[in-house]
Amino acid sequence: MIQTTIYRTESGRIQSFTLSGHALFANHGNDIVCAGVSAVSFGAINSVIALTGVEPGIEQGEGGFLRCVIPSNLSSDTQEKVQLLLEGMVVSLQTIERDYAKHIKLTFKQLEVE
Repeated sequence: MIQTTIYRTESGRIQSFTLSGHALFANHGNDIVCAGVSAVSFGAINSVIALTGVEPGIEQGEGGFLRCVIPSNLSSDTQEKVQLLLEGMVVSLQTIERDYAKHIKLTFKQLEVE
């Protein structure tokens, strides 16, 4: 199962997200859940970079691990654009979760300090 965690600040802003695990919906190379989650998450990161100029902190690792951290020192206009792109990612991931709940789980956590 793909575990996705969205970390929000107290004000509701997405500060970071992580993905780990494998969907195990189908064999490697034919797994539409994995492909969808990868396309949505990497597409969101690429959109943030291309459309806002923001370079998030990105970490990739074994087991399908991806972590993306948004810098906190953004102007309010840039932060608004980044948040819109990330909220679009969340909507797409929730849609995948709705249809393939045995293969992806979204969790939301609030950070203690903003």
